[in-house]
Amino acid sequence: LVIDGNTLEHVLHDSLQNMFLELTEKCQAVVCCQATPLQKSVLVRLVRNKLKAMTLAVGDGANDVSMIQVADIGVGISGQEGMQAVMASDFAISQFRHLRKLLLVHGHWCYTRLTNMVLYFFYKNVAYVNLLFWYQFFCGFSGTSMTDYWILILFNLLFTSVPPIIYGILDKDVSAEVLLQFPQLYMM
Repeated sequence: LVIDGNTLEHVLHDSLQNMFLELTEKCQAVVCCQATPLQKSVLVRLVRNKLKAMTLAVGDGANDVSMIQVADIGVGISGQEGMQAVMASDFAISQFRHLRKLLLVHGHWCYTRLTNMVLYFFYKNVAYVNLLFWYQFFCGFSGTSMTDYWILILFNLLFTSVPPIIYGILDKDVSAEVLLQFPQLYMM
C-alpha cells in the first residue's frame, strides 16, 4: 500500500483511523511518501497504540526525528541530511543496506543474550536467597546474618560478574551467515 501525505492527512482523522488500520493489517508493507514530520509521528503512534505492535522507525534527516522518538525502536541513518536523526535514535547505521544485518543478526544475538542474562540473574539471586533461607533454620530464625556485608558485595561484584561478561562477549548461538541466509530464525 502506497499512500501520499495528502491522503494520509484525511486518513489520520478519528473517523477513518480504524478502517485504515484494518487495511494496513492486510498489507505486507505500507509506504507513506511526502508526509510531514507530524504525520509520520502520528502514524507511528497510531499503529503502536491501536494495534499494540512494536514499532521501528528508520529515518535519515531532521524531518524524521519526531517519528524516531515516538517509535519503540529508532534507527538513524547518517547521511547528507545531517546527524539529527542519528542523535535522536536508539541505533545508528551509516547506510540503509546495513539495516538488514542490524535487525536479523545483531537483533537476534541481543535478544538471546538478554533472555539468558535474565535467567542467569534469577538463578544467582535464588541461589543466594535459598542459602539465607536454609541458614535461618539452623540459627532458629533469629535473624542472624550468615555473611558479612563485604562478602555479599564480593559475591555480586566478583564471583558472579565474570559469567555474564564472558557470555555477553562470546555467545553467538547462530552464525551471522546463517541468520542472514534464513531470516525466519528472527521470528523465534
